[in-house]
Amino acid sequence: MSKVLITIDGKGFLADSEKTVLEVARENHIYIPTLCNLEGIKPQGSCRICTCMIDGRMMTACTTPVNNGMVVVTKTDELDKLRSKIVELLFAEGNHFCPACERSGNCELQALAYLYKIMVPEFDYIFPNRDVDATHPKLILDHNRCILCKRCIRRKKEAENPTWFVFENRGNHVKINFDHELTADMDDEMAQKAMDTCPVGAIIRKEKGYDVPIGRRKYDLHPIGSDIEGKE
Repeated sequence: MSKVLITIDGKGFLADSEKTVLEVARENHIYIPTLCNLEGIKPQGSCRICTCMIDGRMMTACTTPVNNGMVVVTKTDELDKLRSKIVELLFAEGNHFCPACERSGNCELQALAYLYKIMVPEFDYIFPNRDVDATHPKLILDHNRCILCKRCIRRKKEAENPTWFVFENRGNHVKINFDHELTADMDDEMAQKAMDTCPVGAIIRKEKGYDVPIGRRKYDLHPIGSDIEGKE
């Protein structure tokens, strides 16, 4: 594996040529926000939250491989505004009511809203008519909270880590659904893994929720990205 020299936020780093900008940034404790990205699955760049200035162009850090001499800027006022508006749109497009959500305090979308100090989106709420699917014996699928990041579908398709979810419909009617055949024998550990794959509260284990008190939840203790940046 060859090495390349890239510059991120004015600092030079020696990186493996097969890595992406996002991977190299994280290895060097530089936080780039993401929603659709999950370690171990192929990046897709669908949420656009990780957009950076790469050689003078806006590009997604999770899908862009590093090149020798590449110059990356991860944070500017323009990038912060872009990311903020994406988060605002995700809230306006769905039916998110954080105080009643089991993932409140552990939700990546909510944590990004706090990071970018979003109070009320400037966009009109759509209030779509979406259902809650509780037909599965282990999981609840709340389409009101789903942001279509597709992390649950793009998981490794291995025997010990199968894809438990499938697409239904197309275009603006697309939604995630259970693969009932693959999930027929799902146990509690597998159900927890499916829940942890979701960055929001769209996939919830039945009979489990609110088990961490307010003040001790993940993003109550540390803001999103602080673990990557090495902050206390």
